[in-house]
Amino acid sequence: GYAKDPASVASAAIAHAKEKGNDVVLVDTAGRMQNNKPLMNALAKLVEENDPDLVCFVGEALVGNDGIDQLKMFDSALSTRSGASSGKTRRGGGVVLTKYD
Repeated sequence: GYAKDPASVASAAIAHAKEKGNDVVLVDTAGRMQNNKPLMNALAKLVEENDPDLVCFVGEALVGNDGIDQLKMFDSALSTRSGASSGKTRRGGGVVLTKYD
């Protein structure tokens, strides 16, 4: 398979969608902890290699002000790696807050 490389999984999904005539692909990288550098590096690699139209931060609405710190780490991870080879710095383009009962 993909050797657990999210960037490769996303790339294959995008290619498959194009083959089938679909122009929208939603890639969910569930479980990314913003303070876990290897996971955030994998996310930044996914963004850099697949160049999505939109990158959204999805966070738990009940974390309160910690959500701001999470968003800053998310944005930093994207902007630090992305653009290294392309010269185009990427940042989060949206925020989705969730609540689960």
